[in-house]
Amino acid sequence: MIPVTKPFLPPLATYQAYVEGIWQRNWLTNNGPLVNELELKLKEYLDLPHLLFLSNGTVALQMAIKALKLEGEIITTPFSYVATTSSIIWEGCRPVFVDIDPHTLNINAELIEAAITPRTSGILATHVYGNPCDIDAIQSIGARHQLKVIYDAAHCFGTLYKGRSVFAYGDISTTSFHATKLFHTIEGGAVFTANAELLKKLAYLRNFGHDGPDKFADVGINGKNSEFHAAMGLSNLGYIDDILKSRKNQSDQYTQWFDRPGFQLITWSKDSKVNHAYFPVILPSEAQLLKVQKDLEANLIFPRRYFYPSLSSVEVFNPSNTPVAEEIAKRVLCLPLYYQLSKEEIDFICRIVMRSMNY
Repeated sequence: MIPVTKPFLPPLATYQAYVEGIWQRNWLTNNGPLVNELELKLKEYLDLPHLLFLSNGTVALQMAIKALKLEGEIITTPFSYVATTSSIIWEGCRPVFVDIDPHTLNINAELIEAAITPRTSGILATHVYGNPCDIDAIQSIGARHQLKVIYDAAHCFGTLYKGRSVFAYGDISTTSFHATKLFHTIEGGAVFTANAELLKKLAYLRNFGHDGPDKFADVGINGKNSEFHAAMGLSNLGYIDDILKSRKNQSDQYTQWFDRPGFQLITWSKDSKVNHAYFPVILPSEAQLLKVQKDLEANLIFPRRYFYPSLSSVEVFNPSNTPVAEEIAKRVLCLPLYYQLSKEEIDFICRIVMRSMNY
């Protein structure tokens, strides 16, 4: 069986060495030494001044909205994982969907200003598949209209924009370290900001608002993560460059097969170095996608319709008309991509797709 992804796992002995230390200290959670070590090493690797390790990427989004005191309407993309929109609603705000660019699949920055109303307080844009948004345009719009900007960078570990980590942009950037991501801590996530005061507020939010054992600086939640999750992150971090190199080679192999008429490949952001977190291919029609998917699954290969459906078509999410996102969502298929995937397996996948497409 070839699934759409498999988590990278370090040598068991590497992880066990960290676990033995946890056992000796008997310090399992609540800002333990491994959590602090992971935060420091991530800051060094990413060359960023501030970050907080959290329980997951959804909590990161919710904390970002709360920390920036957003209310009313938040402009966002309909082409993202459900957590992006559900976090907006969870925090008592209203998502306003802006359609996507048909080539980058990110929110179309040229359409954002038309969606701004007196009730708009922020923009929450997703870097889809690790492909940076039109950051310069979005930052300019935010500044011009005094709107806060959050980037959902769940897919973006290792992605650079203009030579800097994509996490460096926006008032707050968030990411996921879920097991499906190329860098993971089993479950986990992070928030990033260049603003030290904002980071301090986020730190309070992460830990119930505690400012010491019997003092509270804010209303918070439990956004902390454990020593065991930090141990997995520390174990994996030593392999990240090899993981990124492997995924680039795999994506290049896929591209050699599909860079031809009948297949649309994503247009990657200029001035960026992407991490090849996913390999999406856009097929000519939904009927063709379903046929390809059926033929792959008949051979125990399991791609994913990621993202489907367009969130602008979901009844509980303030439906609106975003024709590009709705059309792309029907035709995009993410093919298997993970560290252990062999060249032979990729060729096997591609031959089935080509045969299904009558090439």
